[in-house]
Amino acid sequence: MDDINTLRRILHECRTLAVVGLSAEWHRPSYFAAKYMQEHGYRVIPVNPRYREILGEKCYASLRDIPDKVDLVDVFRKAADVPPIVEDAIAIGARVFWQQLGVKNAAAAERARAAGLESVMDRCVKIEHGRLFGGLNWVGVNTKVISAKRPRWLAY
Repeated sequence: MDDINTLRRILHECRTLAVVGLSAEWHRPSYFAAKYMQEHGYRVIPVNPRYREILGEKCYASLRDIPDKVDLVDVFRKAADVPPIVEDAIAIGARVFWQQLGVKNAAAAERARAAGLESVMDRCVKIEHGRLFGGLNWVGVNTKVISAKRPRWLAY
């Protein structure tokens, strides 16, 4: 999914993110992205069987263990590990299945779409949020968003 308006709508509406493969190590990309999203008003639910807690949130071993409603499943795992994760995302009633930058499993993306989930592949939630709502353009990054107007809504 590359449509700017769709990505903006997803990030505006989906306020609870389950991050599969979130690491507690501060230098890992998953930690950095999750911390950024948490600081911008999103609830981040860590999913990693190695930890009890990450970023002040209880960590779950799998998506199916999460008792709360999840809007978006963000996957920080290698592409070969994605098929069972998409099945879990479907089972818990997530609305969006998001494969992080560098994660490309087209079959899983198609399976998510077939089950009624929106699917985003090979994109970073942090980068997209910064590009569409944040201030990446103010530090010289070409966000490919050309407008003299502010977005109709901000994510926070």
